[in-house]
Amino acid sequence: SSLSFISTEVPAGTGTGIIWDQFGHIVTNFHVARPPQLQVPDPKIKVTLRSTNSIFEATLVGSEPDKDLAVLKLDNVPKSDLSSIAIGSSADLLVGQSVLAIGNPFGLDNTLTTGVVSAVGREIRGISGRVIKGCIQTDAAINPGNSGGPLLDSKGRLIGVNTMIYSQSGGFAGIGFAIPVDTVRRVVNQIIRYGKIIKPVLGVQIADDQLTHSFEERLGITLRGVVVLEVQPNSPAEHAGIQGTYRAQDGRLVLG
Repeated sequence: SSLSFISTEVPAGTGTGIIWDQFGHIVTNFHVARPPQLQVPDPKIKVTLRSTNSIFEATLVGSEPDKDLAVLKLDNVPKSDLSSIAIGSSADLLVGQSVLAIGNPFGLDNTLTTGVVSAVGREIRGISGRVIKGCIQTDAAINPGNSGGPLLDSKGRLIGVNTMIYSQSGGFAGIGFAIPVDTVRRVVNQIIRYGKIIKPVLGVQIADDQLTHSFEERLGITLRGVVVLEVQPNSPAEHAGIQGTYRAQDGRLVLG
């Protein structure tokens, strides 16, 4: 006899998460924790633990939209209910390596799909519009609800966080992407410690290619490197002794 399925809508913001440690930190995608279609500044987040099927409210510790990552925190959860995942490495992944994706596609809990690493070092455009570099491409089935779930190696170690698919139809077409775990580890550890990402700042304004070419024509020289136009006060660049471009008392243009 034929099988029939009743289709169900996947609520906005439904996804998967990863227990990061026994302190109740959960890693997921930013677009799962803060779905843009909800238009709600501070939506309530509820987490269902697979081990007990218990539902808990979670708070947002911090996020990094540029990497499509967010960290949640569960409070008043027994540590015995929190089994953290083993963290692997994404630096030495090979094309053809077996992988497993676990998630909640279309609300179907605890779904596991298998595949291989199709490519490494992919660049995808994240929810913020910025490019996420070094992503893992896989043919393991990833569908709505899988976002934020783990991509595992054959030993069950986390190697990536599933984030999006490439599809012209909206369904899975054999091309999915995961944020590499080495990036995830760096971002998550900073969010847990500081509540945000501490981004390095040099403190300089540099000339674009057009302006640099203009300097070359005016001065009759070939410039190598970048031209520093301005150095921000009390910045690392100023402390390092880097100077911006200025005009000397005799009218000469001194490049930074």
